[in-house]
Amino acid sequence: MSPIEALAAGRPAKMLRRFIRRFCGDRRAFAAIEFAMMAPVMIAMYFGVTELTDGYTARTKVTAVASTAADLTAQETAVCNAEMDDIFSALGAIMFPYPTANMQIVISSLVDAGDGTVKVAWSDALHTTSRSTNSVVDVPAGLITAGGSIIMAEVSYDYSSPTGHLIYGTLTLQDKFYLHPRRAVQVTRTNSDC
Repeated sequence: MSPIEALAAGRPAKMLRRFIRRFCGDRRAFAAIEFAMMAPVMIAMYFGVTELTDGYTARTKVTAVASTAADLTAQETAVCNAEMDDIFSALGAIMFPYPTANMQIVISSLVDAGDGTVKVAWSDALHTTSRSTNSVVDVPAGLITAGGSIIMAEVSYDYSSPTGHLIYGTLTLQDKFYLHPRRAVQVTRTNSDC
């Protein structure tokens, strides 16, 4: 008997009970329904984790750039224009595959001024302005000994997520790294090609 014939015969309650019993007992599409409910959540989690991982990788690369910038400069006794260009080129390679146009780097030689302050001896920058010579800089206490110097590398990177689903807009990732010169008391800067 078809549902229409059952309704015409006046047995809708009995037919409705039988339909509900059959519907609740049917398990053929149960997995498909579960998948339909879980798929959007799982896909959103996948893209969210991917986006967070990409942001963390960019943050790690910013730290590596700051460390390498200070390290490469601190290994020298004097730095000329060509060597500084090489250092900036090497730092750009570290940020690959992220665009380097969004990265600002400042490398400065800081010296003890003798009166408890720390001043800039020289500074170079990429995609930003360098620090002014003889400007006062705050550094952690005890970092520079009397008459000593350090190399300070500052990196700032404007990170934009490639997908923009979880991280909206631009995040500024920054890091600063200090190293003592290795082969001289102070790394000097010459404004000439070597």
